[in-house]
Amino acid sequence: MNERELRGIGLSLMAKRSADYLIVDAPQPLLVAGPKPLKILGIDPGLGRVGFGLMEWQNSRHRSVSKGPALLEWHVPHWGLMTTDKTQPDHNRLKELYTDFYQLVADLSPDVLAIEKLFFFKNITTAMPVSQARGVLLLVAAQYNLPVFEYTPMQVKQTLTGYGKAQKREVQETLVQVLGLEKKPTPDDAADAIALAYCYTQMDGKRAMP
Repeated sequence: MNERELRGIGLSLMAKRSADYLIVDAPQPLLVAGPKPLKILGIDPGLGRVGFGLMEWQNSRHRSVSKGPALLEWHVPHWGLMTTDKTQPDHNRLKELYTDFYQLVADLSPDVLAIEKLFFFKNITTAMPVSQARGVLLLVAAQYNLPVFEYTPMQVKQTLTGYGKAQKREVQETLVQVLGLEKKPTPDDAADAIALAYCYTQMDGKRAMP
């Protein structure tokens, strides 16, 4: 079995609608024997659009002299986008976001939540809706007792490319290469969410793996 087969990244995708969000499913991976994968739900927050990506991360104990250290396996079985109705007032949109995200967590059963941290906004009008949406998402995480890890865009860029001011295109291209994906996940919100999940594996996740 080659490295690509070990990663188990599916080539064909199927979209389905569940509640009010869209999920893209990839085929189940071929996993080597080892500990149960850790399921990390990455979230790119917003009031109108919330990108999400579920990453399964497995630290395999199978190793040899030729392969060196333990293989780290990533599989991204689900990603997608949640949206809220722009014609509704903010309090109704936040309620819609709460309902959809609560159901999403129930459907995907993650072990950890990785979410973008608000770092700096020049426009307070833009920052406020994102802050409100983050509060709703974090509330749901607390209700499910999910550990939450927050990363700034600069930390994600640094983790993936080695440069904290990399362009979005560079980050997404690196993500495709690292995870062995056939092409960039779409929309961009979902790709950013997957990058956040990957950031967790590199910055905090290794301490949590068996």
